[in-house]
Amino acid sequence: MMKKLTTAAGRPYTEFENSMTAGNRGPILLQDYFLHEDLAHFNRERIPERVVHAKGTGAFGIFTVTHDITQFTKAKIFSEVGKQTKMFARFSQVGGEKGSADTERDPRGFALKFYTEDGNWDLVGNNTPVFFIKDPKKFSHFIHTQKRDPKTNCKSPTMMWDFWSLNPESLHQVMILMSDRGTPFSHRNMHGFGSHTFSFFNKSNEKVWVKFHFRTLQGIKNFTNEEAAEMRGTDPDHSQRDLVEAIEKKDFPKWVMQIQVMTQEQAKEFKFNPFDLTKVWPHKDFPLHDVGTMEMNEIPENYFRDVEQSAFAPANVVDGIGYSPDKMLQGRLLSYPDAHRYRLGVNYEDIPVNKCPYMVSNYQRDGLMQMGDNGGASPNYRPNSFDDIVVDESYKEPPMPLEVDTADWFDRNKYDNDHYTQPGDLYTKAMNDMDRKNLVHNIVNSMSGITGEKKDEIINRQLCHFFRANIQLGIAVAKELEITIDEKVMAHAQ
Repeated sequence: MMKKLTTAAGRPYTEFENSMTAGNRGPILLQDYFLHEDLAHFNRERIPERVVHAKGTGAFGIFTVTHDITQFTKAKIFSEVGKQTKMFARFSQVGGEKGSADTERDPRGFALKFYTEDGNWDLVGNNTPVFFIKDPKKFSHFIHTQKRDPKTNCKSPTMMWDFWSLNPESLHQVMILMSDRGTPFSHRNMHGFGSHTFSFFNKSNEKVWVKFHFRTLQGIKNFTNEEAAEMRGTDPDHSQRDLVEAIEKKDFPKWVMQIQVMTQEQAKEFKFNPFDLTKVWPHKDFPLHDVGTMEMNEIPENYFRDVEQSAFAPANVVDGIGYSPDKMLQGRLLSYPDAHRYRLGVNYEDIPVNKCPYMVSNYQRDGLMQMGDNGGASPNYRPNSFDDIVVDESYKEPPMPLEVDTADWFDRNKYDNDHYTQPGDLYTKAMNDMDRKNLVHNIVNSMSGITGEKKDEIINRQLCHFFRANIQLGIAVAKELEITIDEKVMAHAQ
């Protein structure tokens, strides 16, 4: 007898892969209980280590505005050219444990905290502009494939490629990961991205959609697969050491912040869903605008205090910056603060590295790790007749218009199932001959680890995705895997 898919309470459940949204591209509804249950359970699977981004390094620094973008946003951090804001950055590996090697093939976290006078702004991204999935219901399951097999407790290429081959939306990020960009030389030598689509609104409450880019001024530098493997044995903490030593020598690493801007009208006419995290906005259509520079110039005196206890949440935006209907972003608004409350306690934002250096006024009291005065004798309820906390209506956000009045579990790929054009462009237009050669080599090196009775099925399914992205890529991978390309595989690839 087959087992029914259920919630933890035993309720049979049907909508496993698609979140309930207000319209096909609309925001996620709070009532989608299983999404919350699954993400909340996932956040509690490890203690005390971070579930993802367990190993990383951090530094304090300064962000300086170099270009005026006040026509797009009223965020005070960008209010005038020359304005400087203190910040903290944490760079990390995504899938490995705290003791893993820095040169493992993995995306890199690129998390930034800006201490602004309107509160802390956290921009929590990666060193890639896209991700493997587009709906948060798939997140915990994807990460499980990057962790350890529940039976052998070993990393499993079979798990990884099985998931990827069953989710063609992952192809774009898979090709980036399997290129040499999957093994950066150091955290200093990689670009960073906010990855998600966010929104800006100006003093007139005019809204635009925006993506954040951070271009390293140290230049891009990557390891080959063999160089990364050698460094794993020579110095598994290479990226940590590299950042510390550079800053101690006053060779302060710098990045240029740039943005892409899309109007709401352009979003409606864009050929892809502009809120799909597996897609990029072409630079020729949406050029990069310079905004400012960030410089990392101070290593924390105590790693645990500041780096290990640092907590970033995409929910932390400031006046002039807002969210978008990006489903992955919407899922992270819940998941990240929930993870921090579990790992560090409900008062994690009172920890010095996370604490807003300006005034904080609210009615939250008590709880684990209360580190301040706990509100003193002031009321812990509102409204009341005693305190002088007021609501400043000038910070009221403009409403988010919805294009539909129907909430349902929409298929994430309906009307947005082109998973191959952008990966194909990446292969043919963004990579040179050496990049393409190394990409194929790295793919084959990883796929050669697929084992078990489903081996041929998984390999052939993934080959179909490579063929659909680019025929020559598929042929090259199949040849190196010593697989004869039969008519059946080619038929599936059409």
